[in-house]
Amino acid sequence: MSVRTDAVKAYLLDLQDRICAALETEDGSARFVEDAWERPAGGGGRTRVIENGHILEKGGVNFSHVFGAGLPPSASAHRPELAGRGFEALGVSLVMHPHNPHVPTSHANVRFFIAEKEGEEAVWWFGGGFDLTPYYGVEEDCVHWHRVAEQACAPFGADVYPRYKAWCDRYFHIKHRNEPRGVGGLFFDDLNEWDFDTSFAFIRTIGDAFVEAYLPIVQRRKDTPYTPQQREFQEFRRGRYVEFNLVYDRGTLFGLQSGGRTESILMSLPPQVRWAYDWKAEPGSEEARLTDYFLQDRDWLAEATQ
Repeated sequence: MSVRTDAVKAYLLDLQDRICAALETEDGSARFVEDAWERPAGGGGRTRVIENGHILEKGGVNFSHVFGAGLPPSASAHRPELAGRGFEALGVSLVMHPHNPHVPTSHANVRFFIAEKEGEEAVWWFGGGFDLTPYYGVEEDCVHWHRVAEQACAPFGADVYPRYKAWCDRYFHIKHRNEPRGVGGLFFDDLNEWDFDTSFAFIRTIGDAFVEAYLPIVQRRKDTPYTPQQREFQEFRRGRYVEFNLVYDRGTLFGLQSGGRTESILMSLPPQVRWAYDWKAEPGSEEARLTDYFLQDRDWLAEATQ
């Protein structure tokens, strides 16, 4: 490993520890179970899963570090400069699916990719972000989520949050449904426009911001009463989550195409989900308001100041 990879790996392992500790403390009953694994083609990771807790029905916080002599053709076809290079890919990725439909699902990841070839300069970049998927939207929660994202980006330039917020809205869009997956947040990839130290500092800031963004929302909504009908609606909306991850998500597709560990890659899928033919929410209902108002790529911070 290079000095760069060593530093990133140390940070990511610590980040995984800190996020798991914070979520266990908040849940209060369940604990993460760790499954350490090795990849026959090179590398391995630590998959940590929490299930059937007081708050969290299912959640996973994964660390992985995979490497190899070359990328599969499907992964390098659009990046010809990677052909013939050895690669390393490191990251922490998490998804939380709470029991209570008033507590949103959350997703975050930070990752580093480097491809090297003797006698040539390394090709590297960072990627990541975090996004929120509510079932029953609350404006206060959406504003808080985006405020933390904006504050995390602020030291790196006034244009960073608007760019990565817009990228998140574009990326987490379910094309075949023509609707956003959630209320967005931040998304970025191929980040190497800054030098390595600045890019790495940005990744650390984003990774560290997740708990600050998510836990206050969990604390406000975890004791909200809910009905069986609201739970059913949550399961319908979780179906959209599954559709996006299996059809569009880059991390899921790269992991499966590069021979990654299937159980770890698919830990992001919710435990209970439902589809029904041509299901639609009743007009004017809180369920309809999710798509009519909240899932509209809104500028939450601008609206909060009006």
